Amino acid sequence: MYASMPKVNNSNRMIDMRSDTVTRPSAGMREAMANADVGDDVYRDDPTVRLLEERTADMLGKEAALFVTSGTQSNLCALLAHCGRGDEYIGGFGYHISKHEAGGAAVLGGISPFHLKPNESGGLNAADVEAAIQPDDPHFAITRLVCLENTHDGRVMDQQEVLRIADVAKNNSLQLHVDGARLMNAAIRSGTPASELVACADTVSLCLSKGLGAPAGSVLCGPQSVIDRALRARKMLGGGLRQSGVLAACGLYALDNNIDRLGEDHENAQSLAQRLFELPGLKIDLDSVHTNMIWIDVDGSGQGKLSDHMMSHGMIVAEPSGATNTTRLVTHLDFETSDIDKVVDGFSSWLGAA
Repeated sequence: MYASMPKVNNSNRMIDMRSDTVTRPSAGMREAMANADVGDDVYRDDPTVRLLEERTADMLGKEAALFVTSGTQSNLCALLAHCGRGDEYIGGFGYHISKHEAGGAAVLGGISPFHLKPNESGGLNAADVEAAIQPDDPHFAITRLVCLENTHDGRVMDQQEVLRIADVAKNNSLQLHVDGARLMNAAIRSGTPASELVACADTVSLCLSKGLGAPAGSVLCGPQSVIDRALRARKMLGGGLRQSGVLAACGLYALDNNIDRLGEDHENAQSLAQRLFELPGLKIDLDSVHTNMIWIDVDGSGQGKLSDHMMSHGMIVAEPSGATNTTRLVTHLDFETSDIDKVVDGFSSWLGAA
């Protein structure tokens, strides 16, 4: 029974800011998992999975939904459901679907990507999308789909531009998919219901393990006909699970308990960003801190490895990389407001400013 499980010893707690995927299931979530009513989801008779799918579809205003193992699998199932071999999707440089999913659309689906530069809000410009649509010519791949991401790098897309892109897609007989891995962050930040943010999208993927605290799983929502094709894709990708209600129960717990509290993550990120902005040697665009992500450009490289220094002080951060020596800090439900002072002190001592 859950009550007999050993308690976590917080005396050696590390502050992990690499991502909002590092959270641990809470006691309530573990209890929900232990008590989940389960069946064989490959036969589509796991009641907890079906409940999660129905709840998520209703929450996002879509007809049907499919529970899958990850955001990567959810996006790929959507691409395979919308596009055939030799077709093309329009997306954005740096989007998860284009950069962090091992080229699955091209490798497994024969689907060609066409990537555009995102604007300051992380979205695409409708005029750029329209210009990227291939003409009806045998020299070109057939454009079938537009893929957006909300949030992107923690930034909330401009909803009016999203609506313009949706009009472009509709007027050109294209489908629209939204990678809404952190859609609930966008909803909390904008004060707009998630269903309204994605009302113009044909399909949307919601990740349960980014910010919402579940250990695994995403839900793909859309029309029943598209979800039926996505189910076939999920099977082909090895995503058919049996008594997966134990994971779906975590997702239901997350939807019931961990959405409204995302505002706390946003407040912590804003406070931490403002404090770090005041340290010499760090560059932060405070206007870009919309939700729970802080992007920091580190001036100079003479202080030794940041990740090693922070680890020695009880914190885990990604080592700065790239041309601008950039690192990302992410706040989440396991990050406490009282941790802000410790993070600031860690950066300050690393910079030699303490």
